[in-house]
Amino acid sequence: MKNFELGQIVKSTAGRDCGELFIILDIKEAYVYLADGKRRRIESPKKKKFKHIQITYMISEEIAGKLKHNEKITNADIRNNLKDYQQTLE
Repeated sequence: MKNFELGQIVKSTAGRDCGELFIILDIKEAYVYLADGKRRRIESPKKKKFKHIQITYMISEEIAGKLKHNEKITNADIRNNLKDYQQTLE
């Protein structure tokens, strides 16, 4: 198994959300819980198996820090971090 971390940006490789970017909010057993702040919000994160996501090796330090300290994260925080990451790719 690859090393998945809270706050890590990943890409979906299967399902109707294939190709979309998400941030890991939680890791439990064989699943990760993902949110993108739009279709998959913090209130109802997407449950995906490890084999259905691709690691980008980019971690949102802001989100990771808030998750580790149990601070409140907003959907806008997630959207902004994903938007910033996409801009670095262009």
